[in-house]
Amino acid sequence: MAVRIYRPARNAMQSGKGKTAAWILEFEAAAPRTIDPLMGWTSSADTRQQLKLSFDSREEAVAYAERQGLAYTVAPEAPVRSQHKSYSDNFKWGRPDNWTH
Repeated sequence: MAVRIYRPARNAMQSGKGKTAAWILEFEAAAPRTIDPLMGWTSSADTRQQLKLSFDSREEAVAYAERQGLAYTVAPEAPVRSQHKSYSDNFKWGRPDNWTH
């Protein structure tokens, strides 16, 4: 069974960094999803797809995967871009494109 270890990215709709400190161990799909003929819902016989384990550090997640004998891949961390800019900077004099109405 293969697992993927990654650190979740920051939510693009908010400026906060909540829920991005933990590392997530997620099982990859072992069986394809199927469509139920009666209701049309998507389902799968693999219940490990629903499981996500969180760890405080990357090393803890890797140690868990090795202890359980799981093949794992570690996704690199996404680069963090910080924009230290205030709202008033949009209207200041001397920017490349001055604000006009």
